[in-house]
Amino acid sequence: MNSSVSAQIATAHPHAAPARRSAQPLPSPAVLRQRLPLAAELADKVQADRAAIRAVLDGSDPRLLVVVGPCSLHDPESALDYARRLAALAPEVDDQLLLVMRAYVEKPRTTVGWKGLLYDPHLDGSGDMAEGLALSRRLMLDILALGLPLASELLQPLAAGYFDDLLGWAAIGARTSESQVHRELVSGLDLPVGFKNGTDGSLSIACDAMRAAAHGHRHFGVDDLGHPALLETRGNPDTHLVLRGGHCGPNYRPDDIATACVALERQGIAARIMVDCSHANSGKDPLRQPDVLDSVIAQRLAGAQSLRGVMLESHLFDGCQPLSGELRYGVSITDGCLGWSGTEQALRRAAEALRG
Repeated sequence: MNSSVSAQIATAHPHAAPARRSAQPLPSPAVLRQRLPLAAELADKVQADRAAIRAVLDGSDPRLLVVVGPCSLHDPESALDYARRLAALAPEVDDQLLLVMRAYVEKPRTTVGWKGLLYDPHLDGSGDMAEGLALSRRLMLDILALGLPLASELLQPLAAGYFDDLLGWAAIGARTSESQVHRELVSGLDLPVGFKNGTDGSLSIACDAMRAAAHGHRHFGVDDLGHPALLETRGNPDTHLVLRGGHCGPNYRPDDIATACVALERQGIAARIMVDCSHANSGKDPLRQPDVLDSVIAQRLAGAQSLRGVMLESHLFDGCQPLSGELRYGVSITDGCLGWSGTEQALRRAAEALRG
């Protein structure tokens, strides 16, 4: 609709109620990628990261996949501080653990709240998404340059194209695993993706999601230039289950893993399982995550080879803080996290135990 037509409509309806939404242009994924390009050397690294993660998930690499890092990135300085520490630790445990850093720039909200760096980079409700997109991509590129594979949750399908070329692994959360739109999105991604069980603890949603994402789809979407498009995908064979517990409690114990394996096998899905050590599995106490990790390691040593990975929410310091007043450095502003000291100890202990 051109401006003259809009003006005529406004004149014709002088008493119309204010519009319930407005629009501000954003750069297309193609434009942002051009402004903040992925260098050829780093692009090769991303492909190598994805191949390594696939190998762990399919069992040809016996290591344990560990997706670890802040619940959400809100401060580039502390995120890079964390990334440097993780990058220094990685070669020391690389014989047993494949470390992948969480680079979550979107956060699902049960009601309302801060939605992540991509949406509100200034942490003040101003919603400067153009800056959020640029800052998120720039920060991910900086972390990649430190040598770490990246992981993120894909929450808004329209946002995925701005940074999916940087990711080694991605998650679809408990609230969105049931979404047809997210299943279609995953079916066109060339990277491993974990689907979380539902918030009620049920496995059927995630199992259905994996089956749907494995198939090709023709679906509505946008192209790299931001234009509406009919997208055609080939299907993604590299998906797996992420157990995060549910309303009835944790689901990482041996009986839970056995139940999950049966559910997967009944649907003809490979039994490749990651345990989220946070959320309901830790009783929402971030300091209990090492106990969950210890249980996973013990089960692996006892022969539970379906356990291919774990996830931990970890930042520089324990806990979380409200988004108000002066913020403490290196403390999460979303879910509570395990501090770096506890994280490092837990990962070293896991690697040592797996060495036998």
